[in-house]
Amino acid sequence: MSPTARVSVSTLLLTLLISIASATPARAQGFVGGMVGYNFGGDSGCPEITNCEDKNFNWAVSVGALGGLFGFELEFAQIPDFFGDSPGSDSSVVTVMGNFMLAPRFGPVQPYGTVGLGLIKTDAELSGLLDEGDNSLGWNIGGGLIVLFGRHFGVRGDVRYFHAFEALELLGFNSDTKIDYGRFSGGVIVKF
Repeated sequence: MSPTARVSVSTLLLTLLISIASATPARAQGFVGGMVGYNFGGDSGCPEITNCEDKNFNWAVSVGALGGLFGFELEFAQIPDFFGDSPGSDSSVVTVMGNFMLAPRFGPVQPYGTVGLGLIKTDAELSGLLDEGDNSLGWNIGGGLIVLFGRHFGVRGDVRYFHAFEALELLGFNSDTKIDYGRFSGGVIVKF
């Protein structure tokens, strides 16, 4: 090997060693967020995401961590009057989902896809006489967008689809229905 080639290889190795030593480790940034939205399709009162007059509003709170490409979140959501608002009856759906997120960061914008598993709890009450609930394992899939205004505060919007693995059993009736619905929501996110 010629002296010029040795100097080039030595310079390349030294540059590589300095780059590795000075690189900062990739760190996930924790977040907490809140969202409000409405349900559509499936078993909800709205057949479509648009042109719906009987929206079932919901709210959700999530905590998690996002890196430059991957993340995770734990989300708690509640949907009052899931099966509709009628006199003498009350219904709700609560979900607790653990989600894996694919979320590449492009400056202040972070689009994401999410998939997860968790609990779908359905409650129904009829005329104050019958009050029954059903717990099912379920899954969700969706995607959205986070836009940050500074390092710690931003807005978030997403669309997700939820589906139970098990058939619904409420008020003594066994059905072939597995709870499923879509959700459109938006809110705020705080990173720390």
